[in-house]
Amino acid sequence: MHGSGRGFKVSVRKEDLVFAAAHFITLPGHRCESLHGHNYRAGVELTGTLEADAWYVYDFVALKQVMRRLTNELDHKVLLPTTNPAVAVRTEGDSVTVNYDGRRRYVFPATDCVLLPIPNTTVEMLAEYLAGRLKSDLKTKGAAQVASLELEVEESFGQSASYHELLSWD
Repeated sequence: MHGSGRGFKVSVRKEDLVFAAAHFITLPGHRCESLHGHNYRAGVELTGTLEADAWYVYDFVALKQVMRRLTNELDHKVLLPTTNPAVAVRTEGDSVTVNYDGRRRYVFPATDCVLLPIPNTTVEMLAEYLAGRLKSDLKTKGAAQVASLELEVEESFGQSASYHELLSWD
């Protein structure tokens, strides 16, 4: 794509790019949802030009491997936001304590939690987080032919959010 307006798009939406996780989100008006869970599903699209020697935008096998690794990191975990001003998440020994609005709300085993550098565990923020992790992986692998990525997270059938980013490899 790289300014020409032409290019290719590849996508991966596989049945095994899933993660079952618990979360809560904070809502306007100083409200906090109850802890609950979803069977999330992730999908990704990459656009760009063809890799010179292989004639593809990006290797499907490698893309599926990184997406499986990323979704597996979140699978069967409690997802906790670490940059929400109303939520204080602290690791204390082998436990994670979550305070909401100054009051203790939850205590979890640390091994059951994933602390995420996001303000809320909405599907929008999860999509952006996973896209950032994927972008780092693409950069490490020298995928200069990839011009953009779009990552979608579905929290229930027909209910999803996507994050889209034009990539600059400078």
